[in-house]
Parts: sequence; C-alpha cells; structure tokens
Amino acid sequence: MNTTFVLVHGASSNAQSWVPLQQELALLGHRSLALDLPGHGAARQPAAYYRNPQDLAELAEAPSPMAGIDLADNVEHVVDAVRRVAEHGPVVLVGASMGGVTISAVGNEIPELLNRIVYLSAWCGATTRTMAEFSTSPEHATNLLDDAAPSAVIGDPEALGAARINWRGASGALFAELKAAMMADGTDEEFRALLNTLDPDETMAPATADSQLRAETWGRVPHSYVRFTEDRSIPIAMQDRMIAEADELTPDNPFDVHSIDGSHVCFFNRAREVAATLARLA
Repeated sequence: MNTTFVLVHGASSNAQSWVPLQQELALLGHRSLALDLPGHGAARQPAAYYRNPQDLAELAEAPSPMAGIDLADNVEHVVDAVRRVAEHGPVVLVGASMGGVTISAVGNEIPELLNRIVYLSAWCGATTRTMAEFSTSPEHATNLLDDAAPSAVIGDPEALGAARINWRGASGALFAELKAAMMADGTDEEFRALLNTLDPDETMAPATADSQLRAETWGRVPHSYVRFTEDRSIPIAMQDRMIAEADELTPDNPFDVHSIDGSHVCFFNRAREVAATLARLA
C-alpha cells in the first residue's frame, strides 16, 4: 500500500503553498494530500484583499475568517483527514513552520495512525508548553521575520480576531525585508509567486495553546526533522535547540535529522530537493 504524505501549512498560508512540492512528490511516485487548516484558503479570505486596486480602508475592517479558531480546531481537522486517508495505507504527517504546532498536537492525539511525523524547519516544543514561549529565547533573536512582518500589518488584530498582513501590498524596502526573512535563496519572481499564495489572516491562538510533545504518545512515532540551514525566520540555532530537547524527551526514539541549505520556504522554491528528502523517508 502506498504511503500518503499529509501536508500541514504554516501561518498565513494554505494548501496552495504545497503545490510545487506535491508536483515533485508525484514525479517520484508518491501520493500527497495538502490541507487547508480551518479559516484558510483563498475562498475564505476577505474579498477586499484580492481587489485591484485594493481598498485598504475596507480591508482593515473586513471580518476575519480566522476569528475564534484555535489549535483544537486545527487538530480536529487534521485528525479527521488522517483517519480517512489511513484507510488506504501508511501516513507520513508533514508540517512547516507554525504547522509544527498542529502536527505535534496531532501526534499526541493519534500516534497509532501515523507512520512518521516530519518537521520542515517547523516548531516543536519538548520543554516549552507553547510556541510563543520560544519568542524570547536567544536562539530566536536573530530571526528577521519578527521585525519585517509588523510593517505589513493592517487593521486592529484585537477587533478582527486575527493578525492581518497585506502580503499583496508588499513592495520596495518591505518586499526586500520579507524576502530576506523568508526566501533569501529565491528570485524576486519566485517570492512574488509565494506571496500570491498566502492568506492575509492568521490567529495566534495555536501559538499560545498547549502543544508540548508527550513522550507516551508523540514519542512513540518515528519522527524526522529537516533542518533548513539558511532559515532566517526560524534560525538554525532554534531548530537545533528544538531537536536536542525533543531527543532528551525520547532518547530511545530520537529525531532522524536531515539538512537542506535553504530558506524558510525552500519547500516552495526548491521543491525538488525537499521532495527527494521526503521520498527517502517514505
């Protein structure tokens, strides 16, 4: 029976971000399922975000599809998908960036249905209860995204129930700053293509929810970490810390570690390399 890679996106993203990787996996003979987490996907986003020209005043106040969504909603959605696809063969659960929070919680929930969990430069916490607790750590201090992204925020996150980033409006110095943080190894054209896939809204509820790894559940599942060594959003020192702490939690089942000399989103602009690594794990 063929393995299926179930792909879980990161913040302000959706299933579209996985298209290049899915194409490369298919060319290698592998099945994959890319999920839109609750509230995500182009069809759910404010119409004002896609108008040309944009009406920024309307965009700043348009209701958010992310309002009220939390980690439990993400977990329920992914668990349902895994249960269905597991009827057809082994499942490898893959998460990128903040998607690591969700796949960690899913690993705690249904370890018996997962053949492997793979983190693509993604968050995972063995000694911290929430992702947000990492934000003040020295290993994360060198990231570039925390400084760049706030300049693109539009609207009042408290009123909207989500942080709204106008990715489509990024230009000039802001475009360069975001590209340095997310895709320094790509071309401007590749980065624009990525920005066009992103959702404007994201709730930080998953980042502040309990997603701590549990040895008795998550720790039973084989797990791999693919380090993106040139990542400027989750710096390599932060990735290495998370790997080391998880290995201390489950010393008899440590991370299987791989490295790609790529940026935070190199699964998009260097999908062939990432697909080759995933294929070896199937």
